Amino acid sequence: MNYAPNSVFDLNGRTALVTGASRGIGAAIAKGLAGAGAQVFVHGQTQASTASTIEAIHDMGHTAHGVVGDLSTPLMGQELIATCEAQAGKLDILVINASAQINAPLADLTDEDLSFQINVNLRSTIDMLRASLPLMSKRGWGRVVSIGSINQFGPKPVVTAYAATKAAQHNLIQSQAREYAQTGVTLNTLSPGLIDTDRNASKKVNEPEGWTAYLATANWMGRAGTVDEMVGAAVFLASEASSFMTGEVLTLSGGY
Repeated sequence: MNYAPNSVFDLNGRTALVTGASRGIGAAIAKGLAGAGAQVFVHGQTQASTASTIEAIHDMGHTAHGVVGDLSTPLMGQELIATCEAQAGKLDILVINASAQINAPLADLTDEDLSFQINVNLRSTIDMLRASLPLMSKRGWGRVVSIGSINQFGPKPVVTAYAATKAAQHNLIQSQAREYAQTGVTLNTLSPGLIDTDRNASKKVNEPEGWTAYLATANWMGRAGTVDEMVGAAVFLASEASSFMTGEVLTLSGGY
């Protein structure tokens, strides 16, 4: 075995799909996988939304393509996998990053908002796993990285439904990790804590004092993580470096 870091993390010749890669954590991971050598499919709800991530990857001298689909739509996950397989000939790495989070106590959550979160966070995951895992298994290599949340372990009442779907999502990852463990395919969850993304933008602007107070108690480091701090762990889970790890959770929370 070549123990050089650039060898065990090398993704040259691999093809990856990152859902929800038009911004935030997904965009950072897409760029990181491309930087490690992978050809990356950048998913967004519109072609225009994928443009900035694709342009950044092209500027790095790497290859990226846009794929479009609303993951709240039934079977859209299967369609995304089929598109990547048809265009690239194979899909080696699936990063399940797109998610829906609607903050509301359970009693106030509408049926529509509940269904939307279940469809995006859970049903589309099932569709993508159904479509991708048998093909990865036949080829003898594959990586699935599901982006979870620390809320899946310690849910707050305001994110009850979101947290429940994230816990169920990891349950799927664990069950399929066991199912495919002897085929060269691994499935793991990367669970971020508080990350500085546009989901927090309004709170930072409209409630700056509250935001500062929240940061002080959010984790041991007393700060929000950055999207770039998610990249190293994602590349690890997507590469040969994590070949003896499956069904696990890697938590990046600043201490929690």
